[in-house]
Amino acid sequence: MKTLRRMLCLVDGEHYFPVTKSALDMLDSLEHNEVVAAVFIGGTEKLRDASEDGISKQLERPVHFGPDHHNIPYELIDELIVRYNVDVVMDLSDEPVVDYSKRFKIANIVLSQGIPYEGPDFNFEPVTEHEVLKKPSLKILGTGKRIGKTAVSAYAARLIHKNEYNPCIVAMGRGGPEVPEIVHGDKIEITPEYLMEQSDKGVHAASDHWEDALMSRILTIGCRRCGGGMVGEVFITNMKRGAELANDVDSNFVIMEGSGAAIPPIKTDKQVVLVGANQPIVNIENYFGPYRIKLADLVVITMCEEPMASTEKVETIKNFIQEINPEATVIATVFRPKPLGDVKGKNVLFATTAPDSIKSVLIEHLEDFYGCKVVGTTPYLSNRPLLQKDIEKYIDEADVMLTELKAAAVDVATKDALKAGLEVIYCDNIPIDIEDGNNKNFDKAIIEVVDNAIKSFEN
Repeated sequence: MKTLRRMLCLVDGEHYFPVTKSALDMLDSLEHNEVVAAVFIGGTEKLRDASEDGISKQLERPVHFGPDHHNIPYELIDELIVRYNVDVVMDLSDEPVVDYSKRFKIANIVLSQGIPYEGPDFNFEPVTEHEVLKKPSLKILGTGKRIGKTAVSAYAARLIHKNEYNPCIVAMGRGGPEVPEIVHGDKIEITPEYLMEQSDKGVHAASDHWEDALMSRILTIGCRRCGGGMVGEVFITNMKRGAELANDVDSNFVIMEGSGAAIPPIKTDKQVVLVGANQPIVNIENYFGPYRIKLADLVVITMCEEPMASTEKVETIKNFIQEINPEATVIATVFRPKPLGDVKGKNVLFATTAPDSIKSVLIEHLEDFYGCKVVGTTPYLSNRPLLQKDIEKYIDEADVMLTELKAAAVDVATKDALKAGLEVIYCDNIPIDIEDGNNKNFDKAIIEVVDNAIKSFEN
C-alpha cells in the first residue's frame, strides 16, 4: 500500500491556467498524491489576473506568490515545505521561467529539507540514511575525489583518540572488500611486507581503511561501493553492514568516511564536509555542491595554495560557504607530507597522488623538515604504467621509496622498491590550518564537533 504524499507544485504563467489545472487534477487523482498547495514561480506576461486570489480561484487550490513575480521565490519554497509538511515537490514549470541552473538551486533547497524534487523527466532524491549506529558518530564527506577525505579522517581519528574518545573508522571505497573487513590498526604492525602479503592474497591493501589503520593506529572497518550519483547516493554498498559491525567492536565513537563525492548512507550525529579549493568554482557553488555544504557542521577547505587555488578563490569559497551555511565552522587548510619512518640523510623517491604542479612545495617541505634528499618524484600512484616508468627512471638513485598508501602504492610502488632492495616508508598527509600553523583552531573545531555529536547522541 502506497503512503499518501503531500505535494507542493511549482507553476508558472507561461502555461495557460486551464492546462495547469488539468495537470494538478491529474496529480491529485492519483490515490497516493495530495496536492496541498502551489507556488507561482514566474511568467506574468500572459496573465489577465495576476493576483494571488485570482490564480488560486482558477487553479482551485492555494497558490502562493513571492515578493517579486518575475523571480523564483526560493525562500518561499523553503518556507512552504515546512508550513505544509510537504513530502515531495513537483515542478510543473518550464523554460523560460526556469533553466538548468535555477532548477539545481531549487533542487538544493528541496533536498536539504530531506524530500524529493521531481519533474516530468527527473527525480532527485536525498541520500539514504540508515539509522543503525548505536554510538555517537560523525560523517566525513566531500565535494569530489582526491581532496583529502582519508587524510582528514585519519588526522581527526588520531586527535580524538589522543583525547581518549576511542574512535573507529568505517570507510567505503571502490576497491573495498566483498564482506566488511576489520583491520586492527591498534594491535598489528602494518609493515610494507605485511601489506605485500595481503596484496598477494588478493586484498586491495591500499584501500582507505588500510590507510586509516596505518596512519591512525586504530581499528578500522573497510567496505565497498559501486557508483556515485549526482547527489551522493551509491548504487550498491555494504556500508550498512559495516556500520552494524561498528556497534559491536571496542570503540566509543564512529567516523563514517565517504568515498569520492559519494556520501556514506548512514545517519550520523554530526557531519564534516571537505571542499577542494582546487575544484572548479562552478562545482562548489552550483549543481549539488551547495547540498553537500549545507549538511556540514564543520567545513574543511583543502588545497588552499597556489597553483591549485589563488588567495582570492579561497576567499570566494569561504564567503560562499558562510553565506549558505552560516552555522558551520570553516577551516582553510593545505596538506604537507609526513614520513612514518626516519628519512634523515637518505635519498628519497617520493610517490604521491598530489598534482605535479605542487611537487616543488612538497619536496622543499620534506627536505627542510625531515633532512632527506628527494632525488625523484612521481604523481602517478593512480596510473600504474606511468608509475612504473617513473620508478624505473629514479630507482638507481634512491635509498628509500617514500609513498602515500594510495592506489598502486602496494602492488607496484612497494613491490618494485622491495624487489630493488630499497627501504619502503609510508607517508601521511597532514592538514594544516593556513591561518594558524599550529592547528590550534583546527583541533578545537574537530573536538567541538565530536563533543556536539556526543551531546546529540545522548539527547
